[in-house]
Amino acid sequence: MKIYLNGKLYDKKEAKISVFDHGLLYGDGVFEGIRAYNGKVFKLKEHLRRLYHSARAITLTIPMEIAQLEKTVLETLRANHLRDAYIRLVVTRGEGDLGLDPRKCPTPSLLIITDKIALYPQDLYKKGLDLVTVATKRNISEALNPCIKSLNYLNNIMAKIEANRAHAPEAIMLNKDGYVAECTGDNIFIVMNHSLITPPCWAGALDGITRSTVIGLASEKLKIETKEELFTPYNIYTAEEVFLTGTAAEVIPVTKVDDRTIGAGKPGTVTNRLIEEFKKLTQNSGTPIY
Repeated sequence: MKIYLNGKLYDKKEAKISVFDHGLLYGDGVFEGIRAYNGKVFKLKEHLRRLYHSARAITLTIPMEIAQLEKTVLETLRANHLRDAYIRLVVTRGEGDLGLDPRKCPTPSLLIITDKIALYPQDLYKKGLDLVTVATKRNISEALNPCIKSLNYLNNIMAKIEANRAHAPEAIMLNKDGYVAECTGDNIFIVMNHSLITPPCWAGALDGITRSTVIGLASEKLKIETKEELFTPYNIYTAEEVFLTGTAAEVIPVTKVDDRTIGAGKPGTVTNRLIEEFKKLTQNSGTPIY
C-alpha cells in the first residue's frame, strides 16, 4: 500500500508524521472519508469542498489548491491500483511545540490513505441495525460545531464506547435540548406519514454528503416529501422506518432502537428503494480514476 504524505508516496510502514504534530497532540486538523466505486470517485468535488470549508472554519490553510488535491487523490488511487476503495484524506495543523498556539505550526501536513472498508457486516443490510440512545450529548455548536469534520472526534468516541458496552453497533446521540442529532458516524432518517425526515444540521448533525444524496434521491426518484425537522426519540420509536446514511455505511436500515421494534421489524419499502437507487448512482457516476 502506498500512502501520500506531504508531496511523496511512501510504503505503509514508512509513512510517518512527527510526534509534535498538533493533529496528534490536540486533534487539530480536518479530514474527509470518500468512496470510489467501479473506477470512479463518488462525489469527490463535494467532499473536497467540505474539507476546505472545515479547514477555513478552524483557520487552517490546506497546502494545495483544490484542483491539485483532486488530481493527487486520483494519483494515489492509481498508485495503489484501486477501482473500489475508501479514501481517508487528512490535513493536520502540522509540527509545532507542546503548546496550544497554532501559530507555532508553520507547515500543515497532508496525507491520503486509500484502502478498503466494510463498516457493517453485509447481513445487517438485510435485517437492520439494533441501536441504542446514549447519554453522551452531541457537541454544541458554540463549542465545536459538528459541521466541522475535525480530527477531534472524542465526543463521538465517548458515545461509541457506550454503544459498545450495550453491544450495539451504533449509537444515537441527542443534542443538549434532547432532540435527535445524529449517530456516532452516520446521519439518521425516519419515515413518518409518507414523509422522510432528518435532523437539521444546526441541531447537531454533520452536513453529510450521503445525507444530501439521499435527500435528492428521495425527492427526485421516489417523489417523497423530505423535511429537515427536529424530532425526539419518541418519533424514532413510532416511525414507520428508520435508516442511517454515511460514506462508509452508505444506506443501512434500522429495525430496533432501545429494545423497541421499528415498524414491522424489518427494512421498509422506502429504505430498500433508497438502498437500490443509491447503489445505482454510485456505480454510474463520479470522477474517473483512470
